[in-house]
Amino acid sequence: MIPGQQLRTIRESLGLTLKDVESASAIIAEKYHNQEYAIPASRLSEIETKGMLPSIYRLYSLALLYRKSVDEILSVFDIPLGNLAEDISVTHPPKSHILSVSEEKRTIEMPLRFDPGFDLRKTTNMGRMVEKWGTVPLHFLSKFARTSYTYGYVGTDDLTLYPLILPGSFLQIDESKNRIQEGGWRSEYERPIYFVETREGFVCSWCSLVGSQMVLQPHPLSPVPARILKHPQEAEVLGQVVGIAMSLGGVGAAELEQFLAKQQILNPSV
Repeated sequence: MIPGQQLRTIRESLGLTLKDVESASAIIAEKYHNQEYAIPASRLSEIETKGMLPSIYRLYSLALLYRKSVDEILSVFDIPLGNLAEDISVTHPPKSHILSVSEEKRTIEMPLRFDPGFDLRKTTNMGRMVEKWGTVPLHFLSKFARTSYTYGYVGTDDLTLYPLILPGSFLQIDESKNRIQEGGWRSEYERPIYFVETREGFVCSWCSLVGSQMVLQPHPLSPVPARILKHPQEAEVLGQVVGIAMSLGGVGAAELEQFLAKQQILNPSV
C-alpha cells in the first residue's frame, strides 16, 4: 500500500473526514502561530491520492490528529528512524565531534510504589499515597503532568455520589478550581463536583456554602446523608473534579447492602 493510501486508511478508521482534518489542523496552526501546520482538505487529498509529501509541520499535525507518534507517520513514508545508529557509519567526518544519536525520549513520571497504609475502602488523595515515582513509557499520558492537577481515588466505602460516581473510581482534580460555584448549572451532570479534605478524610461530593458552613451534598439516590461542617476549620476544598476513570461494572446489590448495614441505615433484621 502506498503512503497516501495508508494515511487515508488511518484517517477513515478514526472516522475523520478531509474537512475534519482541515478544521483540527487549523487549530494547531493557530496555537503555534504558524500556518504551515494547517492541512487544507485539497492538500490532504493530494497527499492521499497523488503522492504529494507533507512538510515536517504537517507531519506533526497528522501524527497528532491520527493518534500516532511522529515515528509511525514517518515509517509510512519508509523513513527508518530505527536504523539511525546502524546508518551513521555512512559518513566519516574528519573532525572530532559529539555523537548524539539516541532514541527519542518518550517517558513520563508515574507512581511505582504506594504507601502501605493505602486503603481501598477510603477516599484518598493519590498524590500523598505515592512513595516512589519512576519513569515509564507512556507518552500520551504526559498531558496529565500539569502541576495544577492532583489525583484522587474514591474509596469502596464512599457512596457519596453513587450512582453518578462509583466507588473505586480514579479522579483528576484541578487544584486551581478550589472555590465553590453556587448555581449556574442545568442538570446534575453540569453541577461541579469537588474533592474535599475533612478531619476524617477525603470526600468526593457536591458542595455549597451557607455562611461559615460547608454542606457536603450527596447524590439523591445515595444512602449517604448530607454533612454540614465548619469551613475551613473542618472542611476545605482541594479542587474541582475535571476527569473520572471508573469501571462500569457498578456496585452490586450485596456490596450496597453491606455498606448500608455497616452504616446502620439498613435494619439487619429486615
